Amino acid sequence: MTWLSVALVVAAAYAMAGPQILEQIKKAAGVVDLPHLDRRHLAGAALLLAAALVWRSGGSAEPTPAPGPAPDAAIVLRGAFVGPEAAVDAATVAAMFDELAAEVEWDAMQAEPLIKTGVAFDDLRVRAFDLRLRGVSLGERYPRARATIKDYLDRTAGTAGGPLTPAQRSAWVSAYREVARAAADATR
Repeated sequence: MTWLSVALVVAAAYAMAGPQILEQIKKAAGVVDLPHLDRRHLAGAALLLAAALVWRSGGSAEPTPAPGPAPDAAIVLRGAFVGPEAAVDAATVAAMFDELAAEVEWDAMQAEPLIKTGVAFDDLRVRAFDLRLRGVSLGERYPRARATIKDYLDRTAGTAGGPLTPAQRSAWVSAYREVARAAADATR
């Protein structure tokens, strides 16, 4: 219990049974001649005590650290999904790209990876969306999101369709994860 709470409880107790309590205190202390105190004196003292406690606990002597600048997002999809199904579709895009990143990463750990070229990456993405969405095109429904994702993937993962190096594969995994993060942010 804080001191402010104690002061408020004491003030409330005195307001309800002040004179009787004051008489009991006089008897217990053995003091006969206490100065006359009425409720407004005690209420004022309680309020001063509460104010002093609040003032003392209100300020911190140590400065708090200033917030750093927000990191620039590599891709922003907020506002790119608009409509009654936007949140669900953005969540679907987030889940699909996150799963694609996991699949490509797992495939790279195999003795003989199945996904070896840039074309295979693109084919996997297109086929995964076709299978999951059964022919519904989120790109057609959200052309701004499609264009933003395409530009981002072209810029960060590249457009080469040939055999991929481990660094290029890693770039694709990172790009897919970043698209997933941006799409998940768009649902909030």
